[in-house]
Amino acid sequence: MLECVTDNYGDPAVWGRYLGENEGVSYGITDEEIDLLQANDIQTLVIWNHTTDVTGYDHGQNEAEEAIEMAREYDIIEEVALFINVEPIYPVDAAFILGWHDALTDSEYESGIYGLFDPDEEIYPAFEAAADENDDLLDEMYVWSSSPNVGITAEEEAPAYDPDYPDGALLAGWQYGLDDEICNIDTNIFDGNVLDAVW
Repeated sequence: MLECVTDNYGDPAVWGRYLGENEGVSYGITDEEIDLLQANDIQTLVIWNHTTDVTGYDHGQNEAEEAIEMAREYDIIEEVALFINVEPIYPVDAAFILGWHDALTDSEYESGIYGLFDPDEEIYPAFEAAADENDDLLDEMYVWSSSPNVGITAEEEAPAYDPDYPDGALLAGWQYGLDDEICNIDTNIFDGNVLDAVW
């Protein structure tokens, strides 16, 4: 996979990977993969994608606590952000976002959220409502947006950095291209902010 990416798209600086296997959905990162990425000076952005229902404060806390436990099992270092994966078809509310953030804030890790932050999508007002309740989210929760989708490119053809995201949020990056057919990847531009939150 890494050879495919470097041959076709350029040398990645950040590699997004899942914590733990989600059967039928995604494979989790392995110790061998961690060693390979670190040997090639590629930093890992850590993703949690073990729920399809992103609602409820207690549920947000419980998902965060599971993610924290698994991050510790992998010896992920302190201050790395754990990104909750919110697909457009998932129900999402402010309460979950607050629960996720509060649990991570009480741990050695940082909170992050990934989603289609188009203003017309459910995640956008949910995040804004969460920030209205706790404005620390704007400074503390990393936002990784997949809006707009302008298509897969090689590194040298990447678009100008212009993601959609809530005003004042701590932007981590933009997933601007989805579902590449050559290497089965998505392409991203990551903001300098994310360098404080990757492994």
